[in-house]
Amino acid sequence: MRIDKYLANMNVGSRKEVHSILKQGVVTVNGEVVTVPKKQVKETDEIAVNGNEITYKKYHYFLLNKPRGIISATEDRSQRTVISLLKTKDRYQNIAPVGRLDKDTTGLLLLTNDGPLAHELLAPNKHVAKVYQAQIAGVADQKTVEKFAQGLILGDGTKLKSAKLKILEQDQDNNLSRIEIEIQEGKYHQIKRMFGAVGMKVLELDRISMGKLRLPADLKRGEYKEIGLAEIK
Repeated sequence: MRIDKYLANMNVGSRKEVHSILKQGVVTVNGEVVTVPKKQVKETDEIAVNGNEITYKKYHYFLLNKPRGIISATEDRSQRTVISLLKTKDRYQNIAPVGRLDKDTTGLLLLTNDGPLAHELLAPNKHVAKVYQAQIAGVADQKTVEKFAQGLILGDGTKLKSAKLKILEQDQDNNLSRIEIEIQEGKYHQIKRMFGAVGMKVLELDRISMGKLRLPADLKRGEYKEIGLAEIK
């Protein structure tokens, strides 16, 4: 690929900024100074800017503990997006959230530029489980568990697959429940609509896992960590 594309992909700067950096004579390829943007390089070449090695990585993966009030999008004119939580050095080209969490939903969100992986995680026929914990207005009981296990039909006729519902706490006095739910779909406002279909309301919703990816206990709201290909596999 071209050296300007290589450096832009590695977030050294925009194409325009990279061209300026090249003109300064501070970019080397295998020890030789390169100033021409169209210079062809390989991923295995030793490339440095101001003496700092720039190792090529095609894909990047960031595990984010999404806070409330942030939307799962790459850009928005009026609201903060999950991309704004990344440090400038980590905002690689085509980084995007895998799926969406509602603005008021918290928890695990994977950000990556690996399109094939995103498809694997989101495609309905791949059956990747997503587990959430939630606080519910209403007392969920065994009948609720059975209804979810059978698969609900929402008011608009949408048919949902079986979901595993586990009751963690019941508060009869305050008409509240704490639950854990596992789904394999990702329809619009799905969990909120599921509980709405049985006369309850989701007050808080937090995703704790997606497939075998789980939020580290020490990863605070709004924080993220880069994870490697081994963890992804």
